[in-house]
Amino acid sequence: MSQLYRLITQDPAGRMASLALAAASVEEARAQAAARGLKVLGVSGAPAKAASWQRGPRFDLMLFAQELAALLEAGLALTEAIEALAEKELRPHMKAELDALRDALYQGHSLSQAMAARGATFPDLLVASVRASETTGDLDRALGRYISYQEQVDALRKRLVSAATYPAMLLVAGGGVCAFLLGYLVPKFSRIYDGLHSDLPFASRLLLDFGGIIERHGSLVLAALAGAIVGLVMLLRMPATRAHLGQWAWRSPGLGTKLKLFQLARFYRAAGMLLCSGIPLVTSCERVADLLHPSLRAALLQAVGQLKQGQPLGDTMAVAGLTTPVALRLIRVGERSGKLGEMLERAAAFHDDELARFVDMATKLIEPLLMLFMGGFIGLIVVLMYLPIFDLAGGMQ
Repeated sequence: MSQLYRLITQDPAGRMASLALAAASVEEARAQAAARGLKVLGVSGAPAKAASWQRGPRFDLMLFAQELAALLEAGLALTEAIEALAEKELRPHMKAELDALRDALYQGHSLSQAMAARGATFPDLLVASVRASETTGDLDRALGRYISYQEQVDALRKRLVSAATYPAMLLVAGGGVCAFLLGYLVPKFSRIYDGLHSDLPFASRLLLDFGGIIERHGSLVLAALAGAIVGLVMLLRMPATRAHLGQWAWRSPGLGTKLKLFQLARFYRAAGMLLCSGIPLVTSCERVADLLHPSLRAALLQAVGQLKQGQPLGDTMAVAGLTTPVALRLIRVGERSGKLGEMLERAAAFHDDELARFVDMATKLIEPLLMLFMGGFIGLIVVLMYLPIFDLAGGMQ
């Protein structure tokens, strides 16, 4: 049975990196790395799928980048800055990572090599940006660019979460009211109307029959409901289900377009950041390929092949379907002016604003529709419960 092994490797040029390989044993993992021309410095094994509740505390990457950039701008040497961060840190998981960086620097490794050796903590984008800055001596600026990139990504993510919070709360509150009506009040009314079923309206009879079932078999209904919820959660956690839902979302006319735009905006921002750090265009595109959806990633890798043959970026991306009308013009301006990285970042900012407007508009539309639906459903239950009373009152008159 294959297991996922994480190897700390060193290439012939002396660069350290973290590599994940699936193998049946440690020896097989070492052999796979050796076949790639890599020297294995250490191996750790872990199950291919780890439960989310087994993960340790996360390293605060943004705080680390902000504090390190501030110390470097103040004039501290890199080693001194890392030492200062390690000495003031009280959280064990943060201190362990900082101590590992400090020890690697003392051993003569560069900061990018030390980060690459701990790939589970430091993302490839940050490592690539730091590696490029080590040749130009502007590490603090590289960290600043990464901080700006991450802040923009986090801002859009927070906007999406914020937009989904109120509808989710409305669904929970409305669902609670419906559960109370169907699980408590309807069974009470079913006992009151017991024996009058022949005189009840059809819809009211169905609702009260449902209440009678809950009254007689409440524990069984509750167990069935809990089983259905657990089954739905397990179904949604299955990779095949999530992949199917993802394919459906990408094929839908409206949502698929916005998902593609979100992916492209993230790609433009990441590639622009790497280009501004001094990384070549082809390498930048290869570094950020994993940020894209598999269909877009395949198109990007084909476009990279054309770039290696000397084709211009704008035309290549347009043929691959990786541009929008605005982004294409900005890319062409960047190619002519030599400011391609800046133009890609501007394209990302333009599309981030477009997505933000779409989220705001969708939120303003979904919230009243959801309130109308929940209010109508609750009102229908109440009317069906009291409709027999209205009929009885009319008969008495």
